[in-house]
Amino acid sequence: MRRGIRRLTGAGTVLALAATLTAGALDGGAGPVASQAREYLVFYADGAHDRAIDAIDASGGTALSTETRLGYVVASGPGSRFVENLAGSDAVVGVSSDRRIGSATAIPATLPPSGALGQSGTPGTRKAGTGAPEPLAERQWDMKMIGATADGSYATAPGSKKVLVGVIDTGIDGRHPDIAPNFNYALSRNFVTDRPKDPNGKTLDGPCEFKNCKDPVDWDDDGHGTHVASTIASPVNGRGVAGVAPGVSLVNLRAGRDSGLFFLKPSIEALTYAADAGIDVVNMSFYVDPWLFNCKANPADSKAEQLEQRGVITGMQRALDYARKRGVTLISAIGNGSTDLGRPKTDETSPDYPKEAERTRKIDNSCLNVPAESKGVISVSSVGPSQRKAYYSDYGIEQTDLSAPGGDEFDGSARYDTTKGILAAAPENALRAKGQISADGTPKDRSIIRECRDNVCAYYQYLVGTSMAAPHATGVAAILISRFGKPDKSGLTMPPADVQRLLYATATSKACPSPRKYVYKIDLLADEVHKCEGSKTRNGFYGHGIVDAAKAASVTP
Repeated sequence: MRRGIRRLTGAGTVLALAATLTAGALDGGAGPVASQAREYLVFYADGAHDRAIDAIDASGGTALSTETRLGYVVASGPGSRFVENLAGSDAVVGVSSDRRIGSATAIPATLPPSGALGQSGTPGTRKAGTGAPEPLAERQWDMKMIGATADGSYATAPGSKKVLVGVIDTGIDGRHPDIAPNFNYALSRNFVTDRPKDPNGKTLDGPCEFKNCKDPVDWDDDGHGTHVASTIASPVNGRGVAGVAPGVSLVNLRAGRDSGLFFLKPSIEALTYAADAGIDVVNMSFYVDPWLFNCKANPADSKAEQLEQRGVITGMQRALDYARKRGVTLISAIGNGSTDLGRPKTDETSPDYPKEAERTRKIDNSCLNVPAESKGVISVSSVGPSQRKAYYSDYGIEQTDLSAPGGDEFDGSARYDTTKGILAAAPENALRAKGQISADGTPKDRSIIRECRDNVCAYYQYLVGTSMAAPHATGVAAILISRFGKPDKSGLTMPPADVQRLLYATATSKACPSPRKYVYKIDLLADEVHKCEGSKTRNGFYGHGIVDAAKAASVTP
C-alpha cells in the first residue's frame, strides 16, 4: 500500500494507490550498499565546482561529467559511505542517486463488478459523427465547467499553433487520431531508455518494444501522458473529444518509463530542454521520489538520506528556475494524498523503493512535495462535477494556487460512477498491454470508449486525479499565451509572471464549504474530513479559483 491514494480495483476492493505523481529508484533505494559503486548527481554551491570535484575525489568517487547550467557533477561513488563523506563538504549542497521520481498521478477509473458500487454507463463502440460539437463532447462535463466549448472559448480563442506546450510525462501517442494533428514530432524528445528488469531481476519496464529499448518520441506505453496531452489540446476535428486549447502544439518531453516511473536526471533534462527549445508552458503531473516529502534536515533520516533529499529539492529547483527564467510557465498537479500539505505529520511510504525500505517517519511543514511545492510552480488541486474538491486531492492554503476539473467518482453520491472522471485519449497499445480491450478491440469495461470513423478506430478513457486537473490549467495558460504572447524565434513567448497573473485573474473564485470541515462519505471507506482555510479569493481547497477558459478567451491584459 503506497501513498494512501484510494482507488477501486476490478474486484471492487478499496486499496491505497502509491506514488501517484511519480515515484521510486532503480538502484536499491535509500540505503545504498557501501561497496557498490553507483552514479550520483552531486549539486555544488555557487562558485564551488572545483572544491566539489576535490570532495568527490576525497570521498573515493570519480567525477564523470559536469552540467554547468544546473550546477551539478555526475559522479560515480561507493554507495552510502560516499554520500555521507560528501555531506561534510560545504561545497556540496545535495546529492541524488539516479532514482526514479514517481509514478503517474492518475487514479484509474476501473470498473467494479456489476452492481458492486452502482456503476453507470456501458462499454462498447460508438460511431463518430460529423460536425460540431465533437462526438464525445456531451461526456466532457469538465470542458463545460470551464467554458471550453464550441460556443465558448473554442469560438474565439482555440489557441495558436505557435504556442508550444510541453508534456513532461510517460510519453504521448502522437499517432492517435485525436492528437496527431497537433503533435510536434520535430521538437519532441525521449529522455529515457527503458530497462526490462531492475537490478534485482524483477520486471521494471518489461520487454523492449523497440531497438535499443528506446521508444520513439510519438509513443506511450503507459497512457498517462497521452491522456494529459489530450486534455490540453486534442483538436476540433469531428471525432472524439477536444482539449482546452485545441489549436496549440503538443511537444512530448518524455521523462517517464514504460512502468510509469521517472528518474531525476531525465526529468531535469526535460526541463532544461524545454527552456532551450522555446517551450511556452509545461505540464508536470508527477512528484519526486523516493521520498513523498523531501526534508533537508529531518532527525529521523540519516546524513546520507538528508543529503539525498536536499539534492532532490535543489536539483529540481535549479531546473525549474532555469526554465522559468527562459519563458517557461510551470504547472504541476498538487498530489493525490488527501493531505493538507501545510500540516503533514507522518510519511508512511518513504523511501518507496525498494518496498522493504518503507518506514513511518515524523515530518513537518519544512518538508516539501516536489515539484508541487517548489518555487515558481503553479500547483493545481482537483474538483469533481459539482465543483467540490475531490476526495483524493491534496490541499493547503500555502500550496494550492488554482483548481480544475480532475474527476471524483463519488461526487454527489457515495456510490462509484466512472463517468465522473475525465474522458481523454488513450493509446491502443497501452490498453491492449493492460488487458483492457479484447483481441478484436472491444472495450472490456465502462471506463474505455472506442470510437470509429472512416474505418479508423480511436480509444478514450475515463481517469481521475490531480494529473487530470493540471492539464486544464495548462490549456488555459496556452490560450493566454496565444492571445498575448509576443513573437520570438520559436513562435510566441510570454513572461511566466504575466501568464500566472492572468490565470489567477480569470479563475472563478470559490469559497470554502460551510462548515469548513468537509466530510467525505464514500462506499467502503471511512469518513474523511478535510478543513478548508482562507477566503473566497484564496483558500486551501481552490486557491485563486477554478480555471476558466471562457474568461481567458475574453480578458484584457
